[in-house]
Amino acid sequence: MTTTSSGRPYCGETVGGTGHSVAGSLRTHAGATGRVPFSVEFNPPRDGAGEARLWRAVREFERMHPAFVSMTYGAGGSTKDRTVRITGELARETTLLPVAHLTAVGHSVEELRALVGSYADSGIRNLLVLRGDPPGDPLGAWPRHPDGVEYAEDLVRIVRDLGDFHVGVASFPQGHHRSPDLDHDTRFLAAKLRAGAEYSITQMFFDVEHYLRLRDRVVAMDPIEGAKPIIPELMPITSLRTVTRAEELCGRRLTAAVMTRLRKAAGDGPEENRAAVRAEGIEIATEMGQRLISEGAPCLHFITLNFAKATSEVLTNLGYGVTAAPLGA
Repeated sequence: MTTTSSGRPYCGETVGGTGHSVAGSLRTHAGATGRVPFSVEFNPPRDGAGEARLWRAVREFERMHPAFVSMTYGAGGSTKDRTVRITGELARETTLLPVAHLTAVGHSVEELRALVGSYADSGIRNLLVLRGDPPGDPLGAWPRHPDGVEYAEDLVRIVRDLGDFHVGVASFPQGHHRSPDLDHDTRFLAAKLRAGAEYSITQMFFDVEHYLRLRDRVVAMDPIEGAKPIIPELMPITSLRTVTRAEELCGRRLTAAVMTRLRKAAGDGPEENRAAVRAEGIEIATEMGQRLISEGAPCLHFITLNFAKATSEVLTNLGYGVTAAPLGA
């Protein structure tokens, strides 16, 4: 049985959401709707105005019933307190199933255990376990805390040993930028899954073939672990500035085909045709979603940057809409 940071036993009751775990919620939503579920990612806001915007997005998506929502965690724990608080509020005050990000970078094992206890205090038992990016430069040297862990696989084991938690991990369709090759990267993913992770969420990508080949590699390396959900992550591009943000987040350049489409939409004038770029970005995300659905993806996970409109448009294009009542468990 898990002990929370306050010393109270944590028995694993579900607070919020339509399933006890991400994998269970995916099955519930697929069974209830007959279609591929979707999920969304939020970021901890920096101030009161940002928090108000986040909650507007939360309520908009709540009406569309995602299978789960995830809350990111600032590099080195820079948003730790805000992340824990808001993720707990999502559990207590909405019908959503929240997933909290937990990163190893900058933390000792003792601090990580205490943080897991804080999540348990808030009713959170779904965690996305990540090695994490170093503060300042996400692509820079990775500093191991002297009393911390080296790899996400180690953190998966720590969380699973603490009690009744459901754990997901990251996967990388084009390989992690620190991996020497795709085979090495796939071995690390398989090891994280064997350590107890129940699913993975990919880094964002803009070529569906990269996702499909990742899925093939995991199945070929370990058919048992390859049967676990690999959830593709998408981000609708709404301006050329968000292209830079997308490339920073994934550590990879967008494909030439995607950049050609976006630059053509932007036009040759002194000012970017933002409306045209946004429309093209929505179309690209819609096309990717259609292909992923046809290829049997278990879920579509959207980076929202705490805005609902662009992702909602893509979901509407894909046939998702607002329903009158939440799905039954």
